[in-house]
Amino acid sequence: VGFSQDKSTDIRRLLDDLQNSVLIAVLLVFVVILWALGFRASSMIGLAIPTSFLMGILWLSLAGLTVNIVVLFSLILAVGMLVDDAIIVAEFAERRMEEGVPPPLAYTMAAKRMAGPVFAATATRVAAFSPLLFWPGVVGEFMKYMPITLIATLSASLIFSLLFTPTLGSLFGRPPKRETTRTDGLYMRIVGRAVDHPKTVLAITVVLLVAVPQIYARFGNGVIFFPEVEPDYGLVHVHARGNLSLEEKNLAVGAVEKRLLGMPELKRVYTRVGEQKGGGGDVAEDVVGVIQFEMVDWRERRPAKAVLEEIRARTADMPGLEVEPRKPQAGPPTGKPLQIRLSAADPDKLPAAAAKVAELFGRHPEIVDVDDARPLPGIDWRLEVKRSEVAKYGVSIGTVGAAVQLVTNGLKLTEYRPADSTDSVDIVLRFPPERRTLATLDELRVNGPNGAVPIGNVMERKPAPRVGRLDRVDGERVLTVSANLREGVQATDVQEAVTKELAGVDLGPGVRWKLKGEDEERRKASAFLGKAFGTALFLIFAVLLAQFGRFTSVALVLSAVVFSTIGVFLGLLAQDLSFSVVMSGIGIIALAGVVVNNNIVLIDTFDRLMAEGWEKRAAALETCRERARPVVLTAVTAILGVLPIAFGVNPDLIARETTIGAPSTQWWIHLSGAIVFGLAFATVLTLVVTPSALMVFTRRRRPKSADLAVAATPPSS
Repeated sequence: VGFSQDKSTDIRRLLDDLQNSVLIAVLLVFVVILWALGFRASSMIGLAIPTSFLMGILWLSLAGLTVNIVVLFSLILAVGMLVDDAIIVAEFAERRMEEGVPPPLAYTMAAKRMAGPVFAATATRVAAFSPLLFWPGVVGEFMKYMPITLIATLSASLIFSLLFTPTLGSLFGRPPKRETTRTDGLYMRIVGRAVDHPKTVLAITVVLLVAVPQIYARFGNGVIFFPEVEPDYGLVHVHARGNLSLEEKNLAVGAVEKRLLGMPELKRVYTRVGEQKGGGGDVAEDVVGVIQFEMVDWRERRPAKAVLEEIRARTADMPGLEVEPRKPQAGPPTGKPLQIRLSAADPDKLPAAAAKVAELFGRHPEIVDVDDARPLPGIDWRLEVKRSEVAKYGVSIGTVGAAVQLVTNGLKLTEYRPADSTDSVDIVLRFPPERRTLATLDELRVNGPNGAVPIGNVMERKPAPRVGRLDRVDGERVLTVSANLREGVQATDVQEAVTKELAGVDLGPGVRWKLKGEDEERRKASAFLGKAFGTALFLIFAVLLAQFGRFTSVALVLSAVVFSTIGVFLGLLAQDLSFSVVMSGIGIIALAGVVVNNNIVLIDTFDRLMAEGWEKRAAALETCRERARPVVLTAVTAILGVLPIAFGVNPDLIARETTIGAPSTQWWIHLSGAIVFGLAFATVLTLVVTPSALMVFTRRRRPKSADLAVAATPPSS
């Protein structure tokens, strides 16, 4: 006894891979903070991860949500951010203890001094992810677990950093044993030159902001809706036209099946012959059978695209049949990648328009598996009751209908439920198969008050073109011409070429066309993510304005978010990846919440030094000297959390093996890559460009003590 279409093994492997990625992320982050801050401080900071995980998962449980692959990846993404707040507090306390302050007082000072920046940093991250909670549609239902998980765990990390970290530090903290030597290294020399030429640094950054997206648009891999994920199964749609019996369909599909069975990549093959009910609009009307096959483990076979190409080659010479190999879509179901929906008030004009669109598709070699959605050739017999003759012979219309059912689908008499079943069985009366013909229909007689009447006297039979399926949108008949693309072809490139050609094609008076399918979903997702990004920036702006009280400081922090997109596009070029509307878009929004954290701490320290009376250049250099370590630590921990997934690496500590390119990582490569490369570039911006911007946009302000002295001096008479 075996299990067919068993998905439990794949789901278990997917969850195991993500759970292992969580463990790897935690270990990498802990090793970094252990190296940078020592055992005592890193132990206290490291407790933020399991504590925040437990509190966040508890809140998810109270909300009635379960753990799934999105929740697990959200935990991986959160690992590097959960320690940021604790690092800021502990690092400040470490510096005070290096200056001779006792641990209890040092951690108390850290909690008080860093409460504002820590709260603002967490609030900005929560503000960045909050708009994703309102994502509509199927994609929103799939991705909503990410903002919920991140908001829950980040809120828990804020509580830990401001309550638990000072308490644990007061009890177990010790002054560092190493001697502190404050020397100007390579970084300080670079910053010194940057603040001496701030306008040049800013000009170079602006040029990169304009140039890098243009370079990607020309040399990059284009735009996709969802990332391509290696599937574990595939489908083969067998198309055939004509009035085929079930036996003929079975022979046709069976011939295709035989050509597939010899392939070593296929583990199991399932075949369904006949009308494909429940397939939705994505199953063409001329499909006579669907073959579904399971593939062996991805590590033991060729990629799925190579398998599908071989299936296409093996079945290319089958006369009368069109074989369409398909792989399941990674994201929400959108149908074939290229779809043109035709609509018209007059439905008779649609078939000719569909033929023209299909002919246009056929001129492009990169377009395959064209379905023009026109009905199959054939005749439908329309039966019309002659009401005047029915009244003349005194025959009821119900009697005529019952007689017709004897020749067609049968006349339902009653229902019967067997003792061993919970479902009822219909008892249907109809003629035997050899008698279900048009000749029998013409021979039928119906009873009337004056005897039996030939059915032809009260009913007329007329031939009509076969209709098939009827689709209406806003009250109008529509036909959707759809097609697949060859492997490696971007849908956006083909759509652009096809739309230009369609603009010059006369489809007939009153016929309109519109791009549908993946293009429509991509546009919806792009529109929402654009609004979400704008909303996130506004919420971050409000938090920062409350924190700093000056538009200049807020603008500097938000500019880092915009400039960080340079790193995102550089990462796509370096990894030779396409820009995924969903995953890369979410990555940019997540990046907005992470990037502002370091700039908040940096600008807050600069403002404090300026208020104490420091000269502007000296304040900028001292800010970099004081905050370089926590800025680098928080960036490195956030990067390390998702670094393995960004490069498709999945080390398994338990099995002692490492896999590269596993399907579990392919889901998240675009999102992780956006964070890794975007944050790495943003860290350089924070440590070099932000001090330069402070030199340009900060006005010299007198210290508060001087203001108080002037206010206390009586005016001279």
